[in-house]
Formats: sequence, structure tokens, C-alpha cells
Amino acid sequence: MSRYTPPFHITDKIINLLAEISEQFGRINTARHGVVSPKLRRQNRIRTIHSSLAIEQNSLSLEQVTAILNGKRVFGRPDEIREVRNAYTAYELMLKLNPFSVKDMLAAHRAMMEGLIAESGKFRSGGVGVFNGKALVHMAPPAELVQGQIKELIQWYKKSDMHPLLKSAVFHYEFEFIHPFADGNGRIGRMWHSLLLGKWNDLFFYLPVEDLIRAHQNDYYDRLGRADKEADSSGFVEFMLEIIRDSLHEFGTTASTDQDSDQDTDQDETAVKKLLDALGDETLSASELMQRLGLSHKPTFRKNYLRPALKRGLIEATLPDKPTSRYQKYRKIGKGIAMTITTLCPFYL
Repeated sequence: MSRYTPPFHITDKIINLLAEISEQFGRINTARHGVVSPKLRRQNRIRTIHSSLAIEQNSLSLEQVTAILNGKRVFGRPDEIREVRNAYTAYELMLKLNPFSVKDMLAAHRAMMEGLIAESGKFRSGGVGVFNGKALVHMAPPAELVQGQIKELIQWYKKSDMHPLLKSAVFHYEFEFIHPFADGNGRIGRMWHSLLLGKWNDLFFYLPVEDLIRAHQNDYYDRLGRADKEADSSGFVEFMLEIIRDSLHEFGTTASTDQDSDQDTDQDETAVKKLLDALGDETLSASELMQRLGLSHKPTFRKNYLRPALKRGLIEATLPDKPTSRYQKYRKIGKGIAMTITTLCPFYL
């Protein structure tokens, strides 16, 4: 019998989680009318990239990742900045990828790991083990078996009548067991899980599942390890269903709020542009900005102009630790510091 009749059984907990997830889907589909706003899609994509890389020990903050993907300069290690850009490129491919194509899987790995490892876009050529400190916790199958096992895993998924929520989690575990690449297995495994589910329901293309995996990172690795020892991935499937349930709950709340705020998006964009034009290359106080904008009502200025620009990282306060100081002024991000950082850090990207 092929190994890819995976050792897995349905537990009472799995049945209950499937019921909870179905209820969440019903509420979200009713609220969003089949639509996810572009703003929320982008926000969740950035959270996904940040969390997936943070799981792999990338030290950049969410704010830094956001800045990089907005084309801004960020002080950081070149390899970590490269990881962010690569991950964005890989996730942008998701809608075009065929989850049952080995060629597409290799293309995704190439995009994710280009310039980071020698074997980007290729299955590993040597043996690989997973370690916890110095202790070997998993020895992956020999390299010569990898391509055949990945093909068998894909064929099992295509033929299985199991619910997509279940078999995608089983796929995730089996993929990590094979560990097909020299590096990037966690990143691609989690991405492929979302891709498989996204082909079933497009909401999963934008659901920040990895954000909650990162919050429960130790449990994530523990469940993978226990599945190895027990030769049964049911516990890992339970874990992933809990993550999906909680992600859907958070998404439903965020989507509802975002839907309300989208009505004001065009107005906000216009106000922020006017503020940036008024600010120019100068450093000005709130009163000076209001005068240039022809505004007299301070709450309106703060709500419609100042706060949106600060929130989007387009301007910064000169005294961030003293927000109410009468000496507070504002300037565009990066004003007056780019030359200094570039001089101090020649590898600055």
C-alpha cells in the first residue's frame, strides 16, 4: 500500500471543529456578500508574510515588512529584507498556481528562496534532518525518493473524497514529513496549505492563518513531532482546524469593521494627499498645517488628515514619545535621515 494512504482518523473534536468552521463561513459570507476589500486583502497578505517569516526566525517587525512592501527604505539585514520581497513575490503567484503541479511547486519555491539558497526551485539533492537544538527530531526520507513521494501525495489529494479542510491539513503534515527542499519547507508547506484551501474557497487566499500559527508556534512544531512519533496526523489536523476556526472568527470581525470604514476611503485618500502637498519637504506644527489647509476645526483635521497619514506611515511626529507636546511637529517619513543611514550602512536596501 502506498504511504499516501495517510495514517489519519476522524476524532469527535475534528467533527465539532468542522461544525464550528461551517457556522463561521455562513456568518462571513452573509456579511461580506462574497467580497473582500482590496485594503483588507493587502493587510492580511502582509500579516501572512510577516508571520510566516517570523516563524523561520526573521527578526523584522510587521511595520518594517509593511514599509518594505510599500517601497520604503528599511534598516535591516539584507537577507531578511530579501526574504520579505521573495515571499511577497511568491504569494502574488498564488492565484496563478496549480496546487497539483510539481512544476508550479518548484516555481513557488524558486520565487520564495531565490538568492537565499543554491537549490532554489529544486528538490533537495542531499539528506536533511529537523533539529530541536542539537537533538534530531525528524530525519526526512532520502533525496532520491522526494520527487516520487511528492507526486504520490498530490495524487492522493486529488483522488481523496475527504473534506478539503481535513485533507489539506493532512497534506501539510505529509509535506513537512517529506521535507522536499534544502530550506524553505515550512514557508512552502504553509503556503501550499492555503493554496489548496483557496482553490476550494477563495477566502483562504486572504485569510491570515499564519498569524495565529506564529502565536502558537511551539504547539505547531509539537503537533508535527507527535504526528511523527504516533504515525498519525489527527492531532495536527485538530490543531490546524482550531487555527482556521480562530482565523475566521478574527476575519469576520475585521471584515465587518473594514466594510464600514471603506465608505470613507476615497475621502481619506483625498485628505491625506492634501496634507502631504501642504507639508512638502518642511517640518510643520499641526497649527501651521491647518492654516495651509484652510481648516479651523482641530478634531476634523486630526480625524481626516493627520491620523490617516500617521497610520499609513506617510508622516512622522518629531516628538513621538510626547504626542501632546506644544512643540510637536510633523514631517514626511525619512526626511533628513536617509543620507545618514545610507552612509552608515552601505548594504542598506
